[in-house]
Amino acid sequence: MHAYRSHTCAALTSANVGDTVRLSGWVHRVRDHGGVMFIDLRDHYGMTQVLCDPDSPVFADVEKVRSEWCVRIDGEVKARDASLVNPKIPTGEIEVFVRDMEVLGDAGELPLMVFGDQEYPEETRLTYRYLDLRREKMQANMKLRSDVVASLRKRMWDQEFREYQTPIITASSPEGARDFLVPSRLHPGKFYALPQAPQQFKQLLMVSGFDKYFQIAPCFRDEDPRADRSPTDFYQLDLEMSFVTQQDVFDTIQPVLTGVFEEFGGGKKVDQTWEQISYRDAALWYGSDKPDLRNPIKMQVVSEHFAGSGFAIFAKLLEQDGTEIRAIPAPKGGSRKFCDRMNAYAQKEGLPGMGYIFWREKTADSVAQELGIPVKEAQAKLKSGEVEGGMEAAGPLAKNIGPERTEAIRQQLGLGVGDAAFFLGGKPKTFEAIAGRARNVIGAELGLTDEDRYAFAWIVDFPIYERDEETGKIDFEHNPFSMPQGGMEALQGDPLEVLGYQYDLACNGYELVSGAIRNHRPEIMFKAFEIAGYDESEVRKRFGGMVNAFQYGAPPHGGCAAGIDRIVMLLANEANIREVILFPMNQRAEDLMMNAPSEPTSDQLMELGLRVIPQD
Repeated sequence: MHAYRSHTCAALTSANVGDTVRLSGWVHRVRDHGGVMFIDLRDHYGMTQVLCDPDSPVFADVEKVRSEWCVRIDGEVKARDASLVNPKIPTGEIEVFVRDMEVLGDAGELPLMVFGDQEYPEETRLTYRYLDLRREKMQANMKLRSDVVASLRKRMWDQEFREYQTPIITASSPEGARDFLVPSRLHPGKFYALPQAPQQFKQLLMVSGFDKYFQIAPCFRDEDPRADRSPTDFYQLDLEMSFVTQQDVFDTIQPVLTGVFEEFGGGKKVDQTWEQISYRDAALWYGSDKPDLRNPIKMQVVSEHFAGSGFAIFAKLLEQDGTEIRAIPAPKGGSRKFCDRMNAYAQKEGLPGMGYIFWREKTADSVAQELGIPVKEAQAKLKSGEVEGGMEAAGPLAKNIGPERTEAIRQQLGLGVGDAAFFLGGKPKTFEAIAGRARNVIGAELGLTDEDRYAFAWIVDFPIYERDEETGKIDFEHNPFSMPQGGMEALQGDPLEVLGYQYDLACNGYELVSGAIRNHRPEIMFKAFEIAGYDESEVRKRFGGMVNAFQYGAPPHGGCAAGIDRIVMLLANEANIREVILFPMNQRAEDLMMNAPSEPTSDQLMELGLRVIPQD
């Protein structure tokens, strides 16, 4: 028999009754039933119930074991009584009577329990991550991650891509975040950098004649942490292709991701048609370039209905250049209580409030108030038809702008009795993000968001440039290496009108993919940077390797990268990315388990020619 096990803790069934077996694993739970000891023995694969009574030669030893001891047991497989069968686990029809036991590793007092669903502070979980990872949910998450990566690899190979590894130690290259720098021992005073992405290398592979590249690539960025972003490193499915258009990239990655979400999505609906939405429309309709399309609410501009209206705040606002009023429709949100709650939400987000109108059946109270008569008299007038019933608009805004404008808004938004609309105004960039979050809250609270769906959309037509409102300077708003739509000709006109062949893929409110058709023509690249204030020498200094390569017959090429951590986070139905990373950093970018970052020794600093300057 094997030194540690003849079977895993998920392998035994009623077909093994009578067999002598050997199992190894962790003591998940111990139960003493009147002198008979029951142990749930757990390994990576599952759970087996073992029992021991005073007839066993190792009964005294079994009585000593505690949760999370690692043990090996030998015993006989027995059938459970029919009334004790557990159909929830594969081994639920049997149990193993212990004849021998060896303690492979005992455990001290546990800082967190593996058994049960207790919640522990993140600091505790990350400090003792090896214990946290023993928990059933974490085991499932990490197995899911491994399976997703394997599936992604297979699907890419099936599309005739090959996997190539790019360098981990390289030159510093601005990719939109801070680099992690690595000092060079052989070249004192100089530094390597960990790659923020394999961007330049994968483009150089296309110049080198490799037609289809992919890699499960580690990326390193010194970023501020968020719930959906790791502060140090992450993994992405990175791909690049030669002689392709934007649509070719879409047609390549869509079946890969659709297949993965269908395979691991737990039966949720997966969109088969992926809408293409311009960046500007996404900002207008959803207040975000990563919209959650499970929520059907689409915001609209309603400025014309407030210009010159009795609502002075919006009317005066619209007299300023670049301002507008947007409406967030709220089907089924037509109650004062809900409207007041959303107004309070806006105030919590830092706005003075959020105007609203809601539509309801005309009531005796409102008629009485309008006509200045008693409620009973108003009821009589409604009943007799002297006062026409039907729908009415309510809320402070409705009173200020009057029935005609209110009705025009209702018709534009397609709303009716029992519905509401919320309004925000100003320069769009000052309120778009809050409007987008409010849209999400409204969709969730009113039950409009389809939770049983993965909804995908390509966000396209990103503007390449923006103007700094304070300095008036033109700078890059998005990826400077995207090919401008229209090429060199597009760069001769208004920079703010130049769009790039750049695209993101949004799913359920998260950005899953980002990519572009690359600017592979040096003369177009130099012109694009010149508009943003960077001369040719600066471009060559920063990106010399790539620019030089493009002078030797670079093919048109493009690609994208899909965030593996976020994909798994969505599939695992987790809200925090650290739940799907084996050994993540905390919110302060600290590894509490390995005590990183740590102070270097004097010898290390001396060897590298470095000195640490104390921070005040």
